[in-house]
Amino acid sequence: MRKPYALLLSVFLVLPALVALMATPSYAADNGSWSVYPVSSRIAARPYFYLSADPGQTLRDKVTVANKTGDPLTFRLYAADAYNTARDGGFAVRTLAEKQRGVGAWARPARSRVTVPAHGKVTVPFTLRVPERAEPGDHPGALVALDERIEKGSGSLSVGVRRAVAARVYLRVGGPTVPALAVEKVRLTHHQPLIPGTGSGTATVSYTLHNTGNVTLNPKVRLRAEGLFGRTLLSRELDGIPSELLPGQRVRLTAPWHGAPQLDWGDVTLTASAAGTRESARVSFLALPWLVAVLVAAAAAAAVVTLRVRRARVRPSVPGRPSPRVRTTPFRPRSSRSARP
Repeated sequence: MRKPYALLLSVFLVLPALVALMATPSYAADNGSWSVYPVSSRIAARPYFYLSADPGQTLRDKVTVANKTGDPLTFRLYAADAYNTARDGGFAVRTLAEKQRGVGAWARPARSRVTVPAHGKVTVPFTLRVPERAEPGDHPGALVALDERIEKGSGSLSVGVRRAVAARVYLRVGGPTVPALAVEKVRLTHHQPLIPGTGSGTATVSYTLHNTGNVTLNPKVRLRAEGLFGRTLLSRELDGIPSELLPGQRVRLTAPWHGAPQLDWGDVTLTASAAGTRESARVSFLALPWLVAVLVAAAAAAAVVTLRVRRARVRPSVPGRPSPRVRTTPFRPRSSRSARP
């Protein structure tokens, strides 16, 4: 009985483990079976494609695909836009089925399919035409060599994966460059022990780092926490920040805070900085253990009820308003004719 498998076309470029964008000593993106790299210049080998052009300009270059296996391999060769992964901000590229708007739409290899002999290599020219209305700034992308074979996994339900290797393309379109960075959606989540003093308090700071400019940034983020009366509780530079935050990209990140206060009131400030830009965002916090919060709420509720009961007991009765006096007309006896003299 044949084992069923599922073909996941998007996995091979989204997961960094399957996209070999690592630089080897030969300056090639490599996964052990094949590599993709720019043709060396007369001066030295290039780790990536570093290109510069003005709107409306056409560039020409060459990419090499090398086969390290003992069998011939056939690849689908295409250009793709780059982006930051939501998981860790890593460098990734769009799949062949996704819509391309930058390098992926502007670059065209001379051949869309290449067969590389065993232990051989093939060099393919490509053309990159920058539109007249292209926005200035950085437009990262890659030239991707996608293996047309489907590798099957093991087990009763295996997953088929198509692997790819990509050579990065860093294109800068001429015009004004605007570095800009924003810190958005800062959240603080406390993890407090039920009874104060029985364990250590921890917290998780989550935030979104957004490149709002048109150039690639290498950001740094500093976390500062202040308690009641301005006391400094924490001040440190965060790790795990993407080394390349591409233009227009957002990355959701988290930072642990070990030893967070169990009973305090203050602010947490995140300051992100890169070349030519600096931005901060703040969120207030109230550290209060659950048991203390329940006791405080219960005491407040009891105080409100007691106050209402006391007010009801001492409230004086309101006397009724007296009815208005009716003014009577004095009686005057009416004279008669017989009574007249």
